[in-house]
Amino acid sequence: MATIKNIIFDYGNVIYNIDFSLAQQAWTALGIQNVESFFGHGQQNALFDAFDKGEITAAQFRDQIRLITGNDSLTDKQIDDAWNSMLLTVQPGTHDLLLQLKAKYRTFLLSNINAIHYDHIMGQLKREFDFEGNDHLFEKVYYSHFIGMRKPNSNIFEFVLQDSNLDPAETLFIDDSPQHLATAGKLGIQTHLLKSPSMLKEFLQKENLLS
Repeated sequence: MATIKNIIFDYGNVIYNIDFSLAQQAWTALGIQNVESFFGHGQQNALFDAFDKGEITAAQFRDQIRLITGNDSLTDKQIDDAWNSMLLTVQPGTHDLLLQLKAKYRTFLLSNINAIHYDHIMGQLKREFDFEGNDHLFEKVYYSHFIGMRKPNSNIFEFVLQDSNLDPAETLFIDDSPQHLATAGKLGIQTHLLKSPSMLKEFLQKENLLS
């Protein structure tokens, strides 16, 4: 791997453990049909893209879920619980690892996220770790619903590169989604596909990025 000065991290399944199948099960229980095409790791309904980009509010998202299920009686809590069911927790030791890396590299977080997941995770970080978000772990954090762009679209990568003045050739992007890495690679960013947060430290050690 060529000289690395900057590392951009995805959040879900790189730092934070998630399980897409749990959300699929929860959506099915609420009455969603053809759940594999409705929501999954590789594809999802356009509703989720709009929510990730902050184009619709949490209330509008919930109303759309009620419309899709044909069930007007679904409560906000039922919908939020189904949507948040995929969110587990941070891989043990990862926060310390990120602080170690921050001392050596310029590090960034780039996450596709939405208002409901954001509120859930921020609350969890406070309860479990007494953290006020993830900001202290990185030079800067980029959340899709705040900046109006989402991966794998090239504009979000171009925005991060320009906003933080990053040379793509000196930048490593770590993500669990091949389609996100493909876009980053076309922009000259070095990439690595991580299949599980439990593999992050091993990868960094293998590439001598921790030494």
